[in-house]
Amino acid sequence: MSEYYDEEFGELGLVIGDFNIPQRAADLPPQFKDLLVPNKVQYVFCTGNVGNRETADWLKTLSGNTHFVKGDFDEVKEVPETKVVQIGSWKMVMVHGHQLVPFGDEESQYTFLKEMEGDVLITGHTGVAKVTAVEKKYIINPGSATGGFNGQQTSIPSFLILEFKKEKLQVFIYTLDGEVKIDKQELPLQK
Repeated sequence: MSEYYDEEFGELGLVIGDFNIPQRAADLPPQFKDLLVPNKVQYVFCTGNVGNRETADWLKTLSGNTHFVKGDFDEVKEVPETKVVQIGSWKMVMVHGHQLVPFGDEESQYTFLKEMEGDVLITGHTGVAKVTAVEKKYIINPGSATGGFNGQQTSIPSFLILEFKKEKLQVFIYTLDGEVKIDKQELPLQK
């Protein structure tokens, strides 16, 4: 029965970042705070630019398995620039994204992911939620959790939920544009 359960219902991960609280936004939208409650996800992946200790502490309440990387505005010394997390068959590589020049460029992101020998790159910095397949790898960006100004524009608040299965990764893209909308993509594991 557990084999069926594992394949049918995978572990969940929250991918979130670019809060910039209080620098560019007062708080996470209340609609998101209502959805993001403790013990609903097994993992939290934060792409950086959290902004304050309260927000980082709140993220840690969502899962006992919380992973952070440092954004270009984060000043916390103990947070790494990059991180690799293995979840089942999936090797997840995390980086904020300002280090990859030009930032937001799929070619530089893919090159970095390939060098790290990962399956999925979790990156932020652009403020725009995006899921991209390049070769046999994936680049996912949760966008900005608050929709805070990213230096070029105000973005739509967003985050991602990942459902890890043995041979595929379900990605649920949550956006707040008047109301919460959810889009779904399925990413097959390709080794």
